[in-house]
Amino acid sequence: MADVTADVIAIIAKKVPEDRRAGIKSTDSLQALGLESIDALEMIFDLEEKFGIQIPYNANSATTDFSTVGDVVKAIQRLVDESKSADAST
Repeated sequence: MADVTADVIAIIAKKVPEDRRAGIKSTDSLQALGLESIDALEMIFDLEEKFGIQIPYNANSATTDFSTVGDVVKAIQRLVDESKSADAST
């Protein structure tokens, strides 16, 4: 999970204001980091591309299911694990 965490934080860091990029922690709120809704959408696209997964997301809603960096990490890890399980069973 360490690799997922580092990769997720790196992607989030690219989307938040420069002065908030250093020292991002799993407990940090995405909103407090300054992640705007368009940034969140771009983050989701970047995460999908990086991990080869599909993240359920309602494009008609300005909110996400992710509140903290840790929420994003957990969701990505779960989707990556599900993808690996699906690949192993085929």
